[in-house]
Amino acid sequence: MEAKIPLTVVTLAKNESSRIAACLASVEWAAERLVIDDNSTDDTVAIATRCGARVLTRAMENEGRHRNWAHTQASNEWILSLDADEHVSPELADELRALFRSTPAFETYAIPRRTYLGKRWIRYGGWYPSGQMKLFKRSVLKWEEASVHPRALAAVAWGTLQKDILHYSYRDLQDYLAKLNRHTTLEAQKWVTDKRRMPMGKAFWRAFDRFFRAYVMKKGYRDGFLGFSLAWMGGAYQLLSYGKYLEFTQNAHESAR
Repeated sequence: MEAKIPLTVVTLAKNESSRIAACLASVEWAAERLVIDDNSTDDTVAIATRCGARVLTRAMENEGRHRNWAHTQASNEWILSLDADEHVSPELADELRALFRSTPAFETYAIPRRTYLGKRWIRYGGWYPSGQMKLFKRSVLKWEEASVHPRALAAVAWGTLQKDILHYSYRDLQDYLAKLNRHTTLEAQKWVTDKRRMPMGKAFWRAFDRFFRAYVMKKGYRDGFLGFSLAWMGGAYQLLSYGKYLEFTQNAHESAR
């Protein structure tokens, strides 16, 4: 039997009973699989434990802070950050085995991510390869303590792997819209917390710019109507965030009176 790869796969989960087993099965070759459960009310914990993962429970109050805490719980210096809706492809698993047969040349690595909406691979519009900082030494990388889309912060050179993580992010368009609604709320709250000034003109410009870059410059049109829909909703993300930002700031002003 081939030796385990000396890294910890860290997975954040909440109510992921339908997906956690497949995620963990794709990384059975890891020396440790660690699941950080955000007080799931379904069978996520039982399934993850049955799959052989170590499970810790902690409520998520801030995504970046939560990720930083999770990585300190790992038994290994090397971390592979893998969300519950992601799988490591067999080709990437082979690439990782080859990488760790000797000393890796870098301390952080970006990995391309192939995102699906239902069974459809979203190839254009900036969705692929969309490299994500997924493999790193925990001592050299921290996450921005932001509630949504935290940035990876590392003051070292990074490498890029060639094979893909498979990202089954959205079950269908309805699921996409539900996540869009949730993330725009968090985005607007972040703007308020950071005391960020967001004029209406800037919001409209960002919406247009996001649509144009995704649909035209990054060739989202090659994904047909789906590509148009995703580019349009990418622009709508900015406008919805702005609308919620106005609502939050207005409510705050009225409460202060």
